[in-house]
Order: sequence, then C-alpha cells, then structure tokens
Amino acid sequence: MTKFAQYGASVVIIHASMVALHGLSHGVLPVSLSLFQGLFVGIVIVLAPLFAAILLWTRFSRMGAAILLGSMMGALAFGLYNHFIFIGPDHVSQVPSTGWGILFQTTAVLLAVTEGLGVGVGIWGLRNTSQQAIIQ
Repeated sequence: MTKFAQYGASVVIIHASMVALHGLSHGVLPVSLSLFQGLFVGIVIVLAPLFAAILLWTRFSRMGAAILLGSMMGALAFGLYNHFIFIGPDHVSQVPSTGWGILFQTTAVLLAVTEGLGVGVGIWGLRNTSQQAIIQ
C-alpha cells in the first residue's frame, strides 16, 4: 500500500500546487467566484484531496482512496465545465492570453491533467484495497 500512498500523495501535492497558482491568477486578473463556487473549491478541490492524502498513509487508506476519487472527479467536472464548456468569466477564452492570463490558461489545463491522474489513482487504490481485503 505504500506505493499507492506515494503516488496518491504525489498527485495531491502537484494538484495543490496547480490550485495555488491558478488561485493566484484568479486573484490578479481578477476572475471572481460565486459563494457556491468558492465553497466548492475550498471543500472539494482543496481540503478533500489533502485529507485523502493523509488517510492514504493510515489503516483508513481505502476511505482515503474513495475520498481522493470523489474529490478529483468533482474537481475535474467543475474545472472542465467552468474552464472549457460554459462561456463565463472563468472560461479560458475569456482571459487575456498575456501575462497572468497565460498562467490562468496553463494551470486550467494542468488542473484537468492532475485531476484525471487523481481519478486514476483513486480507482487503482480502491481496486487494490478491495483485492487485499479479499485475500486476507
């Protein structure tokens, strides 16, 4: 399970770095979020993956994998919709392709990549922990 915890924690750390950079560009541009969006980002996109990463190193690793999977699926859906589908202030086409806009656009793509990886690692962890439970 250590290898899974290492991969999971690595994805979460990289994702958190992208979230921080993307949030910084949100503040500078400025691209504001609604109250609901802000709560979703804070709970699902920031806190839940960090909590999941901690659980991956404990006897609650299966719960950590489930939280990682759920949070990354939620984050991926939120980001794909707001950055690439719905044309609004958070859409990548609505920010300038210069300066902070480049960081915004780049991190929007990298967030989707890390969230996709997080979904994959979460699925892997759930499969791995269920197989271990069957063997024991």
